[in-house]
Amino acid sequence: MPTLQWSDTLALGLTQMDDTHHEFVDLLANVVNAADADLLPRWRSLIEHTDAHFGQEDRWMKDTGFSSTNCHTTQHKVVLQVMREGDTRGSAGELTVVRQMAAELGTWFPMHAQAMDAALALHLRGLGYDPSTGQVSMPQALPAQAIQGCGGATCSPAEATTEELEA
Repeated sequence: MPTLQWSDTLALGLTQMDDTHHEFVDLLANVVNAADADLLPRWRSLIEHTDAHFGQEDRWMKDTGFSSTNCHTTQHKVVLQVMREGDTRGSAGELTVVRQMAAELGTWFPMHAQAMDAALALHLRGLGYDPSTGQVSMPQALPAQAIQGCGGATCSPAEATTEELEA
């Protein structure tokens, strides 16, 4: 089975996000290539990393005006829930379920990174947001209201005006 590998197509130009994503890709490859005896410990390491990874992005969204109910955060919650279910099923001896989930994550992650995370990275750069310190160098660019949907025009609420979508 082909393994997701880090490449420039996954880089989003925000060092801390890119480093975290690179680590995710490496940990996922460790899972995909694991012998049965090593599969669950590697899967659990991936879950631990992913929990911190998503928590970090969720904090960045909260700090910069994304709604706590946006679809990006919701997707994080769902993926983690599924990964934890994989751990439960793997612990019950269903290692093929964990392997299938790892394969699916390898398909899902590039799409997530190149859509939702790319929009977040663009938003953060537009604010002059420093992910290490949480400081915003251009506070005047913060949204007046929490961003709903994913923060992009393709998943904004139906009632949004054309001007809001183009902004």
